[in-house]
Amino acid sequence: MQNERSSGRGCGRGPLARSHEHGRETLFFAGDLGQRIFQQPFSWASLGVEVRGRSLTLKVNYRTLYQIREKVDRLLPGILADVDGRQEQREGTVSVFNGPVPVVQMFDSADEELQAVGEVIKWAVAEGIKPDEIGVFVRTRAALPRARSAVAAAGLEAAEITPRKEGPISAVRVGIMHLAKGLEFKAVLVVACDEELLPLKERIETVADEVELDDVFSTERQLLYVACTRARDRLVLTGIKPGSEFLRDF
Repeated sequence: MQNERSSGRGCGRGPLARSHEHGRETLFFAGDLGQRIFQQPFSWASLGVEVRGRSLTLKVNYRTLYQIREKVDRLLPGILADVDGRQEQREGTVSVFNGPVPVVQMFDSADEELQAVGEVIKWAVAEGIKPDEIGVFVRTRAALPRARSAVAAAGLEAAEITPRKEGPISAVRVGIMHLAKGLEFKAVLVVACDEELLPLKERIETVADEVELDDVFSTERQLLYVACTRARDRLVLTGIKPGSEFLRDF
């Protein structure tokens, strides 16, 4: 678990395993501040669990290739802080293997996008990646038909990611970004990265003040970060021009 906190591959802010120290049974927690995908933050101190002064940031990433991590980390600030006042510096992380640079491509229409994504999926399968090792993510359920159409353009079956059901190994996994957390795929395609979907226009229109607006932008960035870091080997992001402002960071 030596990459969990620094790489965005954690199991969230929750108990991971039990360990024995000096004859006592203790709890070990692993988390990643970059994976806060809901607006309401969570405090361990409020539950009587003090982590300040008792934690460390892990810096070796054994799962995601350098090229993906280096690009995706640009979505987040160099220092993140939680509600308990603990800060996490995200610089200095090391990946142990290399591979292709993530691809970002915008299109004039949804039809052009789905055809291009379909070609990428076909190519990935031809390279030996199994359909269930490919994940296609979108921001909202309303955008899921675009993901399904892209998989269909590749001549494959799509299985929607749910908290309780797994699809057949012959099906490409499709789902919303919120359900991407904790998953891993050899290839990930984040589609429908449109201007009004990332950040989600509906959320922006409901904010009451500038502080809340900043928090919405932060959690929207972290949601995209979570979706992108599900990729182990290959990452592709697509959308309709002009595309999400977040993609400029790539």
